[in-house]
Amino acid sequence: MINRERLVTEFLELTRTSSVSRREGEVARRLVTTLEHMGAHVDVDDAGHHVGGDTGNLIARFPGTAPDAPPFLLSAHMDTVVPGENVRPVLRDDVIRTDGTTVLGGDDKSGIVAILEAIRVVQEQRIPHGAIDVLFTICEEVGLIGAKHFDVGRLRARTGLVLDCDGVDELITRAPGANRLAVTVHGLEAHAGVCPERGISAIAVAAEAIAGMRLGRVDADTTANIGVIQGGLAINIVPNRVTVRGETRSLSPEKLDAQTAHMTECFERAAARHRIVLEDGPHVAHVETKVTRDYERLLVADDAPVVRLLKEAASALGRPLRTRSSGGASDANILNGHGLEIANLGCGMRDIHTVNEWIDVKDMVATAQLLVETLRRHA
Repeated sequence: MINRERLVTEFLELTRTSSVSRREGEVARRLVTTLEHMGAHVDVDDAGHHVGGDTGNLIARFPGTAPDAPPFLLSAHMDTVVPGENVRPVLRDDVIRTDGTTVLGGDDKSGIVAILEAIRVVQEQRIPHGAIDVLFTICEEVGLIGAKHFDVGRLRARTGLVLDCDGVDELITRAPGANRLAVTVHGLEAHAGVCPERGISAIAVAAEAIAGMRLGRVDADTTANIGVIQGGLAINIVPNRVTVRGETRSLSPEKLDAQTAHMTECFERAAARHRIVLEDGPHVAHVETKVTRDYERLLVADDAPVVRLLKEAASALGRPLRTRSSGGASDANILNGHGLEIANLGCGMRDIHTVNEWIDVKDMVATAQLLVETLRRHA
């Protein structure tokens, strides 16, 4: 049923087409042509204008052939992480890898080709199906910002799948919400060699705060990370300012709030401990903290219709499908936050975000087969 050669050829062509975040235009133009030839009505929104990119999110609408079946959404993202330019995929023994100089881009082009192949098969085999909405987003890898700038009112479907995780026959139904933290630590500058005691090192304050912080795997539900530190002017100046950026994620909203408060308090307490008195009076380090909710958690019940649908489709193919949680977010977080019921389906990608990324052709075929059976059963 699945045209294996067509699937592989399309995947290789897409991976060779660079589409790092904010530069997905070439892939988008290719996909517009492909989808229109398949009979879809295609639009590109203005998300690229808002995020500084060269294209927007791509929305394609296929008519249904089963009039009573509700619309169904299939979504993947077009962008890749770096290094993602001049990708040279290597096919050997049914495994596709990079040549070791770039990522492969199976994250998320394996999702894209599975969607395209499944729709082609239901068309060619005249399999009854409801209307299909296809959403290919931009800038997923830099904070889900393509999806954040997408108007879900443009979709007919209220349920469906994002294809954007590793593994196969696996469905992500639980993923964390996240907060971003931007902290500016203010100290007091002084000559580092002549009178360091007249200064307060903002870097030392930040280091003390971070050293006392719970980071990494905090518990089974929660992670935290400090990812960026910027500050200082010269090695002979006690630094008066440093900016620290980090995040915390949790499957539990209560734990997310608690970890965010803990990280904030570590900075405030460290600053309060750094105080000097000069001729003009006391000087105390202080912090400015900005906390931003990056995205809400993904939580789809195990008895939700979309989960039951996928389990029935997998069972019809003689394959078990398991649900699981993930520590990573996807566009499904954003879409569910707007009231849709969207789970995240594995599409075979492995060792993503590294130059060792690879995918097995049989996993791509299996994913496309599962989508075909899902569309059939949805109708």
